[in-house]
Amino acid sequence: MELKANSTNDINRGNGFSVPGATGFLYFMVKERKWQNLSETKIILASSSPRRKELIQRLGLPVEVVQNAVDETVDENLPPHVVVQTLAKRKMIAAWEKIGAKKDCIIISGDTIVVHNGDILGKPCDAGEAFRMLKRLQGETHTVYSGVASMHAETGKKIIDYRAVKVTMKPLSDRQIQRYIATGEPMDKAGAYGIQGLGATLIEKIEGDYFAVVGLPLALLSDMLSTLGVDVL
Repeated sequence: MELKANSTNDINRGNGFSVPGATGFLYFMVKERKWQNLSETKIILASSSPRRKELIQRLGLPVEVVQNAVDETVDENLPPHVVVQTLAKRKMIAAWEKIGAKKDCIIISGDTIVVHNGDILGKPCDAGEAFRMLKRLQGETHTVYSGVASMHAETGKKIIDYRAVKVTMKPLSDRQIQRYIATGEPMDKAGAYGIQGLGATLIEKIEGDYFAVVGLPLALLSDMLSTLGVDVL
């Protein structure tokens, strides 16, 4: 995921990024820092999402990606918060089975879905489906569920949790939807929009953790890491 830099100079200096929130823009510091208790700890990210990888890196954490082919089918009767936790756990376990009980490694995985009127909206398979999703979401409020699973690879200690965020999309014309789809941004994102990109212009307001909508709630992740012995602050 790409966060929007405050200026070109900010990108060059690594100073920070503007993050849209419910009450305006927050300044998210991204200057690299070295943490005393992270000198020998590595984060194993069980996800191919570039957005999740970037967010972990922005916290100054060393990260290695371990990709696995995981069956993402679930019982359609499961509530959304259970779905994201189930899939996040499944990805985490698959990564652990691949790397084994490594010392000083913490495995992180996540899963994010968009829910509107009880229906789960995944990633669109083509432009037509993206249009139908955005046509449905425009002018309405939906909920984004983001599950996170973490595990100490050596001890096997696991923590699984989630965050839910209400997102209101502003009314959009068919032309606006078509122009957004033409950018290609919706095609690899649940609900067919990316709040961290041009999709931010579609959003009227959010109620909850912005980063949960992006795909990795950082406040929750920080608490998990602390419980596993790694203090981000």
